[in-house]
Amino acid sequence: MYFDVVIIGSGLGGLLCGSILAKKGMHVCIIEKNKQLGGNLQTFSRNKQIFDTGVHYIGGLEKGQNLYQVFKYAGIMDKLRLEKMDEAFDHFLLEHDPKEYVQSQGYDAFIKNLGVDFPEEKEAIIHYCNLVKDTCNRFPLYRLTMHSTASKDAILSLSAKAVIESVTSNKKLQAVLAGNNLLYSGVAGKTPFHVHALIVNSYIESSWKCVDGGSQIAKLLGAEIKKHKGTIIRNCTVNRIVEEAGKITHIETEDGRRFSASYFISNMSPAATLSSTHSAHLKVIYRKRILGLENTISSFSLHIVLKPYSVLYKNHNYYYHKEGHLWNMNDYTTADWPLGYGLYYTADRKNKTYAASVSILTPMWFKNVEQWQHTYNRAGKESERGAAYETFKKQKTDQLLALVNERFPEIVDNAAHIYAATPLTNRDYIGIADGSMYGIQKDFTDPLKTVISPRTRIPNLFLTGQNLNLHGILGTSLSAVLTCTLLLNDNTLVDKIRNA
Repeated sequence: MYFDVVIIGSGLGGLLCGSILAKKGMHVCIIEKNKQLGGNLQTFSRNKQIFDTGVHYIGGLEKGQNLYQVFKYAGIMDKLRLEKMDEAFDHFLLEHDPKEYVQSQGYDAFIKNLGVDFPEEKEAIIHYCNLVKDTCNRFPLYRLTMHSTASKDAILSLSAKAVIESVTSNKKLQAVLAGNNLLYSGVAGKTPFHVHALIVNSYIESSWKCVDGGSQIAKLLGAEIKKHKGTIIRNCTVNRIVEEAGKITHIETEDGRRFSASYFISNMSPAATLSSTHSAHLKVIYRKRILGLENTISSFSLHIVLKPYSVLYKNHNYYYHKEGHLWNMNDYTTADWPLGYGLYYTADRKNKTYAASVSILTPMWFKNVEQWQHTYNRAGKESERGAAYETFKKQKTDQLLALVNERFPEIVDNAAHIYAATPLTNRDYIGIADGSMYGIQKDFTDPLKTVISPRTRIPNLFLTGQNLNLHGILGTSLSAVLTCTLLLNDNTLVDKIRNA
């Protein structure tokens, strides 16, 4: 089979590339190892309730904002079923403090509402907001342009923790400003301020939930690709990316099929891509750098089906940190895990006064489950991991629920069914070897080391996905735009998206 473009993996990056290139008249083929499209967009159903695996809310979807324009150009914005979140979209709970603090949509509301809780810190809050906006303006693609009036070089080596601490010495305000750092796996000695700024800014601009889950984004993009005569093949694992005479000629799949194309885009992780590609053009030093990059931590999550009409629905999220662990939730011990969590509600479809379900997420390293690393369990390839694994999940479920019960006893008391997912679950469905939540860990001490270009030394092999520039729905979408810009050699693409 011959195509203009073969895309390996149907994560958001792969699907967006497929949609953009298909609209340009290219014959696109997407090959996905799972039954369901979407990577982190995947959802699953338990007891007639839909759960998101990785997308609990999205920023930047107000008309004219960056993600809105990308989805508009891709042809899906008007079809998305969305619910705007409360003005105070994220609430923060601090150990030993009964009060709830908030981050709000819109910078005026953000400043006003935080100013109520921290009246003596009003100027610091304004200064923080200006730093965030200035940082975002230094990344032209983030503003959907290829031109920048300010250099970003000077800010790449700034620490998120250090910048926030320079803004205010108030520990509680620091904990609120960085309180949703679970969104980017915030680490004291590594996370750059620009990663913090680019992510939180999108939610401050506008925050949304996908009604009935984020998988609708994948389904709509898949439909757009098919509308433009594209091909999507599921349940098909790519084994080899084959180079001959300096170009990729075809890929080979687990079931023995070959797919040829003029161009290839890998939405797999860069490490997985290199492991599948045997070519002298990918130099040893490049392979060593990519394979040596540290990944962000994985997660343990609980998906709870609630007793009907038992818990009031809240159209905002919660983040909890144990005292002193704002920037080191990953440094837990067996005894003190978990050190914090994020908590996300889903409304009952029939009566939105009540919540139908709740998802709770907390960091967990793959090493905690590596004794079962040779087991695999995903839709279409189901298998049991054994009694010891089930015991492990039960122990961790009880530990996490004990912490949640301190602030949300109504959730624990009214849990009808509880389902746990570990780093192994993330690995099996997303395809990253250690189940990493957000791919490669950015590092302000060596910022260029973790910058990966969509181009490779093989001229017709490109990369896309959350590992390249910025993770999350927005970061992955912008990486796809950059991949397509380079493949098409068309700098006007970004202008067309901005003006869609």
